[in-house]
Amino acid sequence: MTQVDDVSIVRTAHRVLKTEADAILVMIDALPDDFADVIKLILKTEGRVIISGVGKSGHIGRKISATLASTGTPSYFVHASEASHGDLGMITPHDIVVLISNSGETQELRDILLHTRRFNIPLVGISSKIDSTLLQSADFKLNLPNLPEACAIGMAPTTSTTLTLALGDALAVAVMEQRGFGSEDFLKNHPGGKLGAQLSRVADLMHKGEDVPTVQADTPMSDVLLSMTSKGFGITGVLKDGVLTGVISDGDLRRHMGHLMEKTAGEIATLNPVTITPELFAAQALALLNEKKISALMVVDSANRPAGIVHIHDLLRAGVA
Repeated sequence: MTQVDDVSIVRTAHRVLKTEADAILVMIDALPDDFADVIKLILKTEGRVIISGVGKSGHIGRKISATLASTGTPSYFVHASEASHGDLGMITPHDIVVLISNSGETQELRDILLHTRRFNIPLVGISSKIDSTLLQSADFKLNLPNLPEACAIGMAPTTSTTLTLALGDALAVAVMEQRGFGSEDFLKNHPGGKLGAQLSRVADLMHKGEDVPTVQADTPMSDVLLSMTSKGFGITGVLKDGVLTGVISDGDLRRHMGHLMEKTAGEIATLNPVTITPELFAAQALALLNEKKISALMVVDSANRPAGIVHIHDLLRAGVA
């Protein structure tokens, strides 16, 4: 076994990363001429963006398809071999087909390519060989820079797959932005996991109705303490004519401890408190809680009437942090 050391390992990593980074910089200045036309094609299609490739190109194709689907463009990956055994029926004349092959001569893609020609289905080819069968047959040519692979023997798909993935990301983001696909749309496709939690709204997580701790401004502090204890949020909202005018927190209780039981809620409350609205993103609510170093926030409507309350524990349990 060849002797290895940390220096040579790090040197290899630097070489690979620089090779691939330089390749992307080359593609920035050599963006395929048909790129904008492919974006317009995707935007006007009535069907789906079908992507296929073999080997490493197939793995990259799956990722591109998944990115398109999650950002508002219906898309799925069709396995080239399965397509030859019946899955061609998944591709309709309303669809767009994107075939990925660095050499442009991948035999397994032949049947899908012929299917698009037979039924006049728009074909987008991604390859580094402009004279290849794929790009010569494609209606839209996304020609990658033909640059050396990053591996020592120059054969393992590295630079080529990085370029393909980066180009796929550029396609997806360009389409996403042209559609005006925003954070609310993104949440619909990402309801689970941390990302879904961060994009959820305060309205989805807040406590409502009888769970919201509120007292009137003239409520004696003995009753305020009972309300705060029973609700368990460490704060209570103080109302006047149904409008939130202040809040009482555990800190307010400590500051007025000497004469607490002689006062009313309105006399103890912190006026004009920090509040949030139900439409605010949960992640923004968490940031505000951290910024103000508090544990709970009253949620109010447009008239400053209490709509709910959210506690930092609610956000943490939901996975917002």
